[in-house]
Amino acid sequence: MSILEIKNLNLSFRSNNKDYQALYDVNMSLDKGEMFAIVGESGCGKTVTAMTVLRLLAPNAKIMSGEIIYNNKDLLKIPLNEMTKIRGKEIALIPQDPMTSLNPLYTIGSQIIEVIETHQGVKGSEAQKIATDVLNQVKIPNAKERLKSYPHEFSGGMRQRVIIAMAIACKSKIIIADEPTTALDVTVQAQIMELLKEIQQNHGTSFIFISHDFGLVYESADKIAVMYHGHVVEQSCAQELFKNPKHPYTQALLKTLPDFNTKKLEPIEGQPPSIKDYFVGCPFEPRCQKRMEICKNEFPPCISTNNSCVSCLLYK
Repeated sequence: MSILEIKNLNLSFRSNNKDYQALYDVNMSLDKGEMFAIVGESGCGKTVTAMTVLRLLAPNAKIMSGEIIYNNKDLLKIPLNEMTKIRGKEIALIPQDPMTSLNPLYTIGSQIIEVIETHQGVKGSEAQKIATDVLNQVKIPNAKERLKSYPHEFSGGMRQRVIIAMAIACKSKIIIADEPTTALDVTVQAQIMELLKEIQQNHGTSFIFISHDFGLVYESADKIAVMYHGHVVEQSCAQELFKNPKHPYTQALLKTLPDFNTKKLEPIEGQPPSIKDYFVGCPFEPRCQKRMEICKNEFPPCISTNNSCVSCLLYK
């Protein structure tokens, strides 16, 4: 059963008196207790899609059309004060850089307790007890004492655990994890992903997991959307996508992974397009190894094949 649906979302940014489209008819559906991964190169629209769900957009952003349905409400149309009650309490965010997300002037405890007081309406010793409990859940030793510590007294992995603790403090139904393992070493990455999977299983939490790392996605995701230039070019269950990738871009991304047999990497030729680039046909056509003449002039529709949806004229 879907807990969140993004329908035909189109978004642009205004710069120098011009509108540049960043998202094109984005459609996604997140089920209860699901780990939904969004992958693609930098600038493809992953984070913008997630931030639109939270309505945390730059002032020059403009939602052109679309719906984001949560609890039978369109999050794009509800009043901002109502959205503030949902944001943080029911839909939480784990940002990529915990050091810049935590205030260096306040203790870890005061920052977690502020979230609890704001969204749960409890104060004093009860709020402190909840804060201690969530630090214990994310496996920070001596949790009660560490509430008095400042962000700089934690390692990168521990700071990320604090951010996760803030996200689960109000028992959020959906957590958006925006590259939660960036800049962490491999061992700590594995620990953080194990922690997220435990939260998913123990609390039935739904995750939108944004990542560049196909290794992490392979181990964790239930469903995957591949984005390119603001388009969802392929969407499938994780097992099907890794076993039988259909879009040439997805195939090219998977070929960039290390092959330990041949010890060879296959980079994708060319550069990802910028937001200022406009395409009549397929935006991946200039870099595609399977391009046809028609790809320059006709945009590929979303074509359903088995349990997948792929936007490629090869399947038309």
